[in-house]
Parts: sequence; C-alpha cells; structure tokens
Amino acid sequence: AEVESDILRRVRTLLRELDGHHPACQCDRGMLRWTLHKKIDQNPSNSSILVRILVKELERAERGDFRHYIIPLLHTLMYTLIKAPCISDELCSRVYDFCKKLLTLPKPFCTIGLDYAVRLKMERTAPGMLYQRMVISEQSLKSDPYPYQEKIFIFADPELLSKAICNALVTDTEAAQVSQSPRACMCYVIIHAMQAALGEGCDVSGLKRSLQDMPMSDVEHWFRQVVAAVECAGNEASADRGQHAARLEKIYCAVLSSLQAGDAPLGGMQGTPLPNPSISFHLWTEDDQLWKELVLFIRPLSQSCEPDCLSQDLDNFEIQDIISDCECCEQTRFSVLSTDSGIERDLPAAAEEPFAPCSTETEQSRLQRKGGIKKKPSPLESMAFLQAGCNGPGAKPPAKPQRRPGIPPEPAAPLQRLHTARIVLLGDDRILGRLAQAYHSLRKRETRRVFLTPRLNLQFYYIPVVTGQPNTLAVADHAATGHEELCEVAGYLGRADPWYESNINTLCHMIPKLATMPSSPSKHLVTDLFITDVIAYYVRMGIQPVCFQVYAVKIFFNDPAQEPAEDVFLTELRTQVQESISHRELSMTKKKTTLDGPGIDLTVTYRKVVMSDRAKELAMSLRSTGLVMKAIPADEAEDLVCLNVNITEIVRINNLSGRSFSAVANRLKTRNIKIRSTEQRPFTVCLDKDSRRAYRNVISVEVSPCLEPSYCLQKTRTMKFSLHETEDVGLVKYMPKSLLLPINTFAGIIQ
Repeated sequence: AEVESDILRRVRTLLRELDGHHPACQCDRGMLRWTLHKKIDQNPSNSSILVRILVKELERAERGDFRHYIIPLLHTLMYTLIKAPCISDELCSRVYDFCKKLLTLPKPFCTIGLDYAVRLKMERTAPGMLYQRMVISEQSLKSDPYPYQEKIFIFADPELLSKAICNALVTDTEAAQVSQSPRACMCYVIIHAMQAALGEGCDVSGLKRSLQDMPMSDVEHWFRQVVAAVECAGNEASADRGQHAARLEKIYCAVLSSLQAGDAPLGGMQGTPLPNPSISFHLWTEDDQLWKELVLFIRPLSQSCEPDCLSQDLDNFEIQDIISDCECCEQTRFSVLSTDSGIERDLPAAAEEPFAPCSTETEQSRLQRKGGIKKKPSPLESMAFLQAGCNGPGAKPPAKPQRRPGIPPEPAAPLQRLHTARIVLLGDDRILGRLAQAYHSLRKRETRRVFLTPRLNLQFYYIPVVTGQPNTLAVADHAATGHEELCEVAGYLGRADPWYESNINTLCHMIPKLATMPSSPSKHLVTDLFITDVIAYYVRMGIQPVCFQVYAVKIFFNDPAQEPAEDVFLTELRTQVQESISHRELSMTKKKTTLDGPGIDLTVTYRKVVMSDRAKELAMSLRSTGLVMKAIPADEAEDLVCLNVNITEIVRINNLSGRSFSAVANRLKTRNIKIRSTEQRPFTVCLDKDSRRAYRNVISVEVSPCLEPSYCLQKTRTMKFSLHETEDVGLVKYMPKSLLLPINTFAGIIQ
C-alpha cells in the first residue's frame, strides 16, 4: 500500500505539471516522468502497480473530460508496459479496451489510440513482442522474421552551440553504447520473452547463467528460435496466448537443459534492461552531410558492388529529358557530370577499386563518355554505389533470368522500407533553417535519382538548446533576437503539445547547465542517464508529426549581371535598409532622408489570405525601414501555411512646427508576396535569423510556398504531353503539392 500511494502521488504530480503547476524545486521540472520510470526500473515488480494506476487515471480523465491528460498518461503507460517483465492479460485487456474508446475522439486521440490498440493486440497474443521488436530494430540485430533497422542521428551546429555542450553530448552518446554488444542484446531479448510468457515460472537467474556459459553460435541459435516463435504468434490471426507460452516453454527447457530446469529456486520478477538505441553524434559542418550519412546508413561503404544489380526502377533516361525543363531540378545534375576526361588511360585505378566486381559490359559502358567537367570523385555519388544499394533485404532479386520472347516479364518485388533514420536536431531556429535547406536539397536529389525514398523511413525530431554563453556567431545574432525569438518553433510545438513542453522544451537550458557542471560522480550519474534517456524516450514515443510549410524565396540583386539567387526558409525572412557605400550614394541618401524620411520606397504586391480561400491580388507603395515575414504563427490554432508580414512604414506628418516622421506597423497575411525597391536602393535579406544566410545588394524578393520537387517533375511531364492543360490532371492531382517539413512530437497538434 505504501508503494502504491507513492507511485500515485508521483503520477498526480506529473498531471499537475501539465496544468501549469510547476514543482516547487525548479530543478525537478521536466524530470518527473524520468524519475518515475527510473523508480520502476529499480524495482520492476512494481510495473503492474503503475500500469493499474495509469489505467484508472486514464478512465478518470475520460469521464471528467480532462483530455489534455490522456496522451501523456497513455505514452507513460505504454513505455512502462514495453519495459515491464510481465503484465497480466486482464490488465492488457483493460488498456486495449480504453485505446478502442479513443477511436471515437478526433485527431490526434483516434490516431494514437488506433496505433496503440494494434500494438496491444499483438502484445496480448505474444507477450514481449513490443520489447523484442524495439531491441532488434534499434540494435540492428540480424533477424529474418523482423528485418527492420533503426538509427538515431543527432545533428548539432558547432557554430551555434558551445564547445562544452558538443563535447558533453559526444561523451554521453559514446558512453551509452559501451555495454551494448550484440550478444548482450540477444540475451536480453531471450530473457525478456521467456519472462513475459512464463511469468513467475521463469528462473531468470538460471537462464542468465546458462546463456553466459554458451558460445556465441548457441546464443544466436536460441535468439533466432525465440524471435521466430514470438513473431509467428504475433502475426497469426488464430494464435493463442497459451499456445505461445507452451512453445516458449519448450525453448526455455532446452536452454536450461544443462542446469536441469525447474530444480533451481525461482527468484521472482526481475527486470531486463531496455538498451539505449544506436545513436551517432554529428557536428554539422557540410551542406550535404545529412544526405551522405543517410546513404551510408542504407549502404555502408564496406559492402561491395554486386554485378547484376543494375536497378531498373530509376528510369534515368526518361527523367533526364524532362529535368532540363523543370526549374526546381536544374542544379547538381549528377547524371550529366563525368568524373574523368573520357580517355581510358586517364581513369584513376583507385576510384574503380571499391567496385571491382562489376561486369565487363558495365566497364565498357563507363568508358564511352563525352568529355565533361572534371570533378573529384566521391564514392557516395557513384551510380554503381547507389545501384548496389538494392542488394539489401527487401530489394529486388539480383539475379535476372533470361526472358523468352512473347512471355510477359515477372513483376518485380516492391522495395520495402526496412531502414528508419531518426534525425534529432539540437539548437534553435537557425539549425531548423539549415534542415529545411538540406531537406529541400535531398528531395531534389531523390526526384532526379530515386534511392533513399523507397528504402528509408525518415523521421525528424527537434530539441531546443540555447547556450548561456554563446560563441561569436551566436552573439551577433542574439543582439537582434532574444532567446524566445530564437526558439519560435519550440514555443509553437510546446503550445500545441503539453507533453512536448513538459519533457523536451525543459531541456532548452538544462542541457547547457549539465554540460558545464564541474566533473563529479553526481554529475555523471545525472548526465549519462538523463540526456540519452530523454532522447531515447522522445524518438520512441514521439510519432505524431507537425508539418511546417517550407517557403521558397527568389532574390534579385542590384547588379543586372548577377544571377538571381534561390533559397528556402522555414521560420523568418527579415529585410533591412542597406548602408550606402559610395560618397555619391551617401549624399543622395541624406537628401532623400531629409525630404521623405528614413528608409526606402517599396512596392509590395501580395495575394491576400481570406476566409473563402479565394485569391485576391493587392498592391501597395510605401516608404519603409524594413520588414519581417514570420512563418510560425503565435497561436497553434492559426493556419501554418500563412506568412504574417510586419512592415515598418514611415509616414510623413506636416504641422506648424515643420515636417516630422513617424513609424507605423503595417500587418498583413499572405502566402505569396513580391517586394521591390523602386528607387534602386539596395537592402539586405536575412533568412531564418542566421547571419550566415544574409544576402546584400538586394533589389527585389519573391516569396511563395515551396513546391515538392517530385510534384514539379510530374507536372512538367504532364504539361509536355498536354500543352493546353493548366489544372492538375492525372497522377499530379494526387501528389503532395507543397514541401512540408514534418517534426515529430508526442501528440501532434491537440485542437
């Protein structure tokens, strides 16, 4: 009773924090969920008590219409259930029935309820299945029944975070992987599956001793047996929990045969650790670093190129003809670049070595090239390297038998997304601006040459981090923007999802604080567990995306000879009057300022956002010192696909004392806008609050929602064959038109 009352008190404290009643000790803020789960990890036999309390609280929240409690309680319950050594079928049934009730509620409740109901149905038939699948995928353990792999990539910008924070994160992520050998993870899966199915009849201590004494080959054998038994039971429609327990009991007795199963004293319920997922930490220094890491995840460089795997699904020749007409796909055309001079003797031998097994015909086709741009060869951009990626599991079979004339070809097996890359961004809005750029570039690459899309499930996560002692670049940007201004996306996500606010936004200042703490045993106790545990919890349970519109901007310069620049932004575009450089310009500016006031004359043309969603073109001329376009709304109920534009207009006032000027804020909502300086005076443009992404000598900008590159290509293809069609027809009608950047949270947007 004492343990139950303590757990209930902790759960109620967690719910009070969701209502805005923060704990008296500020250091506990954001750690309540973590300390609750750690307490259960220390005594796993209390898992059932916590699950029972959480079910009661969920039922109470539903009756009392406290909907904001439901998703946090449900995530806490499911995480406990996955890690628990054994949960009774009666308790699982109550959770399952509650999840089915959520199907009558609006999104995101029905979405999360359906997802958890499907998982619980499998867990009831084959106890331990959710734990087993999580460990197999996160540790990339080889398993034919469940061949999925996951990896967490943490990206941090070294120019935005201090060296101390980067070093602390590197140390923590490396320490989290130390004790996670494949053998240990296989043993965890075996022990957890046995205990989940057999309950208190499982001798955990004897099972551990038996597995420790086995050679690796035997551990792998029993691991395969257990995985096959659990997967078989979970996927069978007519499977029974009792049959599954009997099947595992046979394997259990065989594993313990050397210790005479049943003779050893039973030690009661013992917890099996849930290993930290595979995490790699990356300092984001190159623009295409994200794409390179994803390619290496799908196809490591250590794997050789198979000869017969020339992927037929790329359709390069047809796409190449169309790309020349598609504006969004013009840059970086790998298909027309040559890495050699076209002369056989000039081919570097080293560049061909990694792909030695390729066939003679392929080699000859490589030599028949026209002279092209000499470019440093990269193995990641090699066609042979990318085509070799289809040799993995779930890809097309490498062998291609000869087809007789008149007989239709066999349909190729569709590619499966067996890999999941979970990209975690650490920093403020500026790193999200870089992510928007990288994601747009990645989508353009995939439009030109499909490789990652059919093989990889890509998930994005964001943890705001603001340094107390920023570096030089951050100081320059902080001068104009405060901490809240730099974390607009995090603020929006926190307002939309209270569980994100409670667990993730609290890390904004906690990570820098932990990173700069003096080295001590207590510090390692907190940092080595807390940061990696919270990241692991976020990527495991945060499965609901919030989609942000990426905006395209076209920038025209004062010099007519300079090509217009094209870029994208996610959060903000800011313009300011540029300081005059030459003496003549300076004197002209002074005269103009005396007559008309500070700033420059602008023409603004925009499409007004109205409730009926009809296009309404408006134009205005004004004198302004600058403007700010905000893509992130201040309220989560507002439309995400809308720009809030604030223009500082200079108004001249004539009175008896003379001429004076006042600044007036002009606010408008739009999705498409064009701004031009009518007096040919340039201004500066800064994207996503990042001083590294500033453009000078700008005379005009055009902003519009960024289109999905695959939509552009398909639209161009359709227009090529039906020149008079202006509306979307055929396949284009069903394709996503806008490029949206999805960032995962625990609940998405709760209306």
